[in-house]
Amino acid sequence: MQMPDSRVPDPRPDFRFRRLEKPEEFRAVEEVQAVAWGLQEEPPVPTPIQRAIQDNGGLVLGAFADVHLAGFCLGFLGWDGTLLYHYSHMTAVRPEYQNHRVGFRLKSHQREEVLGQGLTEIRWTFDPLQSRNAFLNVRRLGGTPDRYFVHYYGRMGSDANRDLETDRLRLVWKLQGPKVEERLAGKLPSPEEDLRRWTASVPILESEVGDRGLRIPHTVTEPEATDVNIEIPFDIALLREHEPESLRTWRHAVRDSFRAAFDLQYRVDDFAVVSSEHERRSIYLLSKATGTTSGPH
Repeated sequence: MQMPDSRVPDPRPDFRFRRLEKPEEFRAVEEVQAVAWGLQEEPPVPTPIQRAIQDNGGLVLGAFADVHLAGFCLGFLGWDGTLLYHYSHMTAVRPEYQNHRVGFRLKSHQREEVLGQGLTEIRWTFDPLQSRNAFLNVRRLGGTPDRYFVHYYGRMGSDANRDLETDRLRLVWKLQGPKVEERLAGKLPSPEEDLRRWTASVPILESEVGDRGLRIPHTVTEPEATDVNIEIPFDIALLREHEPESLRTWRHAVRDSFRAAFDLQYRVDDFAVVSSEHERRSIYLLSKATGTTSGPH
């Protein structure tokens, strides 16, 4: 899997981003859902629901290549008893456009729209095993995962979730602030800085290369150091193809790692892909403030 390089000029400057308006555009969203996720048993969000969301405080935004819908994001107003925020329920990009930074640009446009509504925060969930999603959400956008949900959606039959419990990380994206502004501008830590931070941190999850050349977790320990890390598969699609029996092992190991870290008040600071001995590895970087006491999250 190839991670996007934020310093490469945009190869598709002709993409246009706007709110969806016409029924046929909403129907195109149903098609993008199906091809992006390999929907089998779950129906896509239908056009009438999309229209209701769009016209009642939510947002259905599209990325268009000429007149074709390349990707979309769909969300609605959320309320936690204290704060009104935008909940981004879905973001999907057609496979042929997934290496053109469409997801990043969609989220950037969504941010502008939400700020225009007077809101300051967007929240959503994503699969913690998906390295590409973690790279976008945490690394490029500057969002912060803060809660871990076990088997959040129950059983799902889409290709992306086949035979895998639907654990999710909740991500909070505070739309204004120095870190977010820097990340959106492409100001990221260098590969050398990432490598130094990774090697200086203590792994919660230990992995090893298996017989088929892919990493498999073997040990999870309770975090104690100030700086720790949690590894995930660099490319979950390779695991599904070549070592599918390890998916359950990865799911449970990452679940145990995050739950232990959050229970002890660790915070996810960043996500990095590091190169070590000709191998690329995907790492969540976490830290614990001095003097923080443990307790339930």
